[in-house]
Amino acid sequence: MASWPMFILLIGGGVFLICYSKLIPYRFFGHALAIVGGKYDNKTAKGDVSSFQALSAAVAATVGLGNISGVALAIRDGGPGVVFWIWMTALIGMCIKYYTCSLSIMFRGEDSEGKLQGGPMFYIVKGLGKKYKPLAIFFCIAGLFGFLGVFTANQFTETFMRVVQPEETIMAMGGLAADPLFNWKLIIGIVLAIITSFVIFGGVKKIAKVASTMVPFMAFVYLIAVIIVIVLNSAAVLPAFKLIIKEAFNLNTMVTGGFWGLVIIGVKRAMFSNEAGLGSAPMYHGQSKNEEPIREGLVAMLGPFIDTILICTFTAIVIIVSGSYLGDADGIVMTLNAFETTLGTYGDDLLMIIVTAFALSTLFTYSYYGVKCLSFLTNAKIGRYYNIYFVVMVVFAAIASLDLVKTLIDLSYALMVIPNMIAVLLLAPKVNKAAKTYFKNLKNAKA
Repeated sequence: MASWPMFILLIGGGVFLICYSKLIPYRFFGHALAIVGGKYDNKTAKGDVSSFQALSAAVAATVGLGNISGVALAIRDGGPGVVFWIWMTALIGMCIKYYTCSLSIMFRGEDSEGKLQGGPMFYIVKGLGKKYKPLAIFFCIAGLFGFLGVFTANQFTETFMRVVQPEETIMAMGGLAADPLFNWKLIIGIVLAIITSFVIFGGVKKIAKVASTMVPFMAFVYLIAVIIVIVLNSAAVLPAFKLIIKEAFNLNTMVTGGFWGLVIIGVKRAMFSNEAGLGSAPMYHGQSKNEEPIREGLVAMLGPFIDTILICTFTAIVIIVSGSYLGDADGIVMTLNAFETTLGTYGDDLLMIIVTAFALSTLFTYSYYGVKCLSFLTNAKIGRYYNIYFVVMVVFAAIASLDLVKTLIDLSYALMVIPNMIAVLLLAPKVNKAAKTYFKNLKNAKA
């Protein structure tokens, strides 16, 4: 029901923003890399984290099991052609993040404790005016569900059960696993919740510090693993890309809803992967020690490129060249099969390490989004109680079905996109005006 409004706002709105921006996010890609490298850091600026830490935290929330399991789900639901539409959505998403995260600095607010905050709820109220506050409230209510780490917890549990197989191991040792009441998924969920608690109750600075350490490491390890698989299947790589392009325009696809159904699957999974248009990344980027809105927007637009154009593509190619998408596997199990086909039992173990890093980094960062939503609806003191709700739902997700978890997240995301994209489209002229000034000053500084 919410798919079509989401689709129209995300794709239609995104294409409009690309034209309206005159391709600024893409033309200044190199400048964005220089900003991330610290060339323009201002240590005296207001905020809690550096632009690099904000990008790392935002990417940590997006570079997660959505890149491993989400892509697998997309290919299962729509076939290899869906990957092309994931790419297109990611390119559009780069421009959307440029606008949303520029707005997160431009219209920062304060919470009930006087701490600097940013995000859709603040640029809706401060940018559009208080009469639009119901839009901000709607976003935050949807966020209380959308920012739960349920998909991550669910897919981490599935991976652990598949790789470690604790029931078989302990049964062989004459242990308790033979008891049907001995629920391993529940135990995994509880342990995951406890580990997550150690970080998320430490606040944004601790989350950002952990994320900026974990993200480069986990991305590097995953990249190495994928390269090994691709090299070992090098002859199948080019045919895999050809298959993606061919199936992307298959008008007779068996996907529910036909060709447009295929496109919508790609849009949903790309949004789940990089969260462009969702309004999550502006919450972290709004905390940056940066008083230049355009500069932060350019940093943020690197997120979809790293997350989707690079990492999701690697996952998709591994799944396609291995042929694992042709079986009956679902979600993370499909990706596990892909690694196992090429690397044997080592593939399972390696992916388990990667999934653990991905899962923890996502859980650490996601909780913060929910805290900000509840804080806006109530106050900062009550907002912190979201973390308790968050860790309880991690346990629930570990034992829930994948279909239930996927439905909850897809619906919540679609509902969050609607108020956020409406605000972004209405406020886009303010970003363009700021960009004109920023690039004029940048040119003068180089002269």
